[in-house]
Amino acid sequence: MQHQHPVASASAGGVSLAEAFASRLRRGENVRATLEVDLDARLRFARGGLQLTDQRLLSLEPAEDGAAGALVEREWPLTPALRLALSDHAGLGLLELVDERGRLAQWRFTMKVNLQAQRFQDAFNRRDEPALTQDAEPELCPSCQAVLPEDSEECPSCARELHTPPSTWVLLRLWRFARPYRGQLLLGFLLMLGATGATLVSPYLTMPLMDDVLIPFQQGRQIDTGLVALYLGGLLGAAIVSWILGWAKTYILALVSERIAADLRTATFDHLLGLSLEYFGSKRTGDLMSRIGSETDRISVFLSLHALDFITDCLMLLMITVILFSNNAWLALATLVPLPFIAWLIHLVRDKLRTGFEKIDRVWGEVTSVLADTIPGIRVVKAFAQERREAERFRSANKHNLLVNDRLNKTWSLFTPSVSLLTEIGLLVVWAFGIWLIAHSQITVGTLTAFLAYIGRFYGRLDSMSRIVSVTQKAASGAKRIFDILDHHSNVPEPAQPVRLEKVRGGLTLQDIGFRYGNRTVIRDLNLEIQPGEMIGLVGHSGSGKSTMVNLICRFYDVTEGAIKLDGVDLRRFSLADYRRHIGLVLQEPFLFFGTIAENIAYGKPDATREEIVAAARAAHAHEFILRLPQGYDSLVGERGQGLSGGERQRISIARALLIDPRILIMDEATSAVDTETEKEIQKALDNLVRGRTTIAIAHRLSTLRKADRLVVMDRGEIVEVGPHDELIAKQGAYWRLWEAQARRVDAEEQDSVVVVAPNVNVHTATQA
Repeated sequence: MQHQHPVASASAGGVSLAEAFASRLRRGENVRATLEVDLDARLRFARGGLQLTDQRLLSLEPAEDGAAGALVEREWPLTPALRLALSDHAGLGLLELVDERGRLAQWRFTMKVNLQAQRFQDAFNRRDEPALTQDAEPELCPSCQAVLPEDSEECPSCARELHTPPSTWVLLRLWRFARPYRGQLLLGFLLMLGATGATLVSPYLTMPLMDDVLIPFQQGRQIDTGLVALYLGGLLGAAIVSWILGWAKTYILALVSERIAADLRTATFDHLLGLSLEYFGSKRTGDLMSRIGSETDRISVFLSLHALDFITDCLMLLMITVILFSNNAWLALATLVPLPFIAWLIHLVRDKLRTGFEKIDRVWGEVTSVLADTIPGIRVVKAFAQERREAERFRSANKHNLLVNDRLNKTWSLFTPSVSLLTEIGLLVVWAFGIWLIAHSQITVGTLTAFLAYIGRFYGRLDSMSRIVSVTQKAASGAKRIFDILDHHSNVPEPAQPVRLEKVRGGLTLQDIGFRYGNRTVIRDLNLEIQPGEMIGLVGHSGSGKSTMVNLICRFYDVTEGAIKLDGVDLRRFSLADYRRHIGLVLQEPFLFFGTIAENIAYGKPDATREEIVAAARAAHAHEFILRLPQGYDSLVGERGQGLSGGERQRISIARALLIDPRILIMDEATSAVDTETEKEIQKALDNLVRGRTTIAIAHRLSTLRKADRLVVMDRGEIVEVGPHDELIAKQGAYWRLWEAQARRVDAEEQDSVVVVAPNVNVHTATQA
């Protein structure tokens, strides 16, 4: 029976939590794990913790009366019924201690403690395992340095994405992609049935060849050449028919499997594009590329080759079993002796292979993620001379991949020879039993010969089926990772009955909006009315919520409270594509795709004419520098526009926004990363861009926003001031302080810029000069 022992409060004073736990340990009691939590029962920041020993679970919690430094101790003896459940909700973690009677205790913490909580839960779940000895050197996870379980390369703390092991049944979900090709699949199945039947003709004809031709010839009778020709013709005809049918079914099913894989790739990518930015924020590019690329290729190979082989093997085994039992039931039963042992082996290794291949997939995702990080950022890598560091990252990820593969191959290398050994033993059993039956005149030599021919194929197919276990589990793990994407729903959903956007005036209303990233509130109780055609400047310190507000207006995220309305209609009632078609976005770091300049300008309007593209470029003050390029508008800009300067890329992005003629314009630090001359060119382009449009501009350089109709000053997710530049300066409030601070910084930079330090001349002398 489980016991709980609350004891009197103990003041921790200046003692650390570790010392407080150490003072409560019994003689001979060993600590297995410790966790420090940072919230109390009323979700206030407070110090508390848990400690797992080899005898009990200890808890030190803040006193409910709020006494400073006071901790209350509780303990629970370790029993098999105790369980520790970990969950999270609304950005807070929850650890619950339960048994068969219900919940015994709970502890809450912020998500920064979540990884440590996962490790503590894993240690609690392995409390019955022997502790590591002092001289044993534990193996550590290369990512988080947590101790790995014995005989496992999987870190329980880092592998939380795998909530359930991949099941072979997930392959049945591929039927939704195979359904359009069910006619071709049925034809392929019929061809497979015919080809399999044709291959079984030759062993059947060996019986009369042995009993009616060869054995009588050894006894002195003449060979009937007509009968021999008939049998040999039958063997040749069966082989030709089998070849023709086999070629046709392989070709048809290969075509179908490639189309299923192509549809799977397309559907996955389409679904991925429909997910919100929040999903991409928690995923690595290399891992997503690996899923859509290599996983679908693996599924295609499985469908075109291995699934086909598996079905053929099943048909072959079924037909051979019928033929064997129709000839001699006892000899057929002897053939099936190895089957139970092979089935037991398959059951034994299936789960290890299934989980092992998904581990391999995830680890390979780590390898591709290193490549996806390093290659696009090669300029930064070289600029900071970090080639060796990135090479070491790749070497570490590759080594981890090798380790995972080696441990899986250890299981597979034992399984395959074991199946071959069992089939050889089964063949010996058939030989022995067949010779005994011939000796007792129960079967003929021809019958045994045919049996052996069929058994060779039977055991060959059985061995092939056992090998298919490996590729099936690979395909299942790949399919699970694909369906992990397809099953994820965007948290910025499309409306069931969207309102059509016919004529957009551009008026925006932000009504009591609030937004949270997890448990962190970024925007709270924000109200703002933006008139059609008005230019609004957003200013404030970094982290004040400016970019978040822009993301909410673009509906990259949905507000958690309140509503944002366009011309009086809630944004959530519009189709995403229909709404965003009226938004032009100019970012601090413009992104250009690999292709020509004309293609990049026309990205938002692919059917634009060359005249429209040139007009947009002229308005963006980009036409002149484009004409100076070798191929003009048909010049390739390179990946991410690396062949152009920052100012040139920015003007192309402005032309891209101009071409779609948006009613709402969003500018996020559009001129912050360029020099003064380039800024003037960009500012001229922006003047053309904002004319007649509802504009929301973010800029740290406040001088660029003096033309704004109103300035909105934000601080900690709230609007603190609204008004024109001159009015806010006269108030001498938050905006005035930002303006003064920036003016002082500019003056200091100008003074610093005239200080010239010559060789062997001190700064003071240079300044006086």
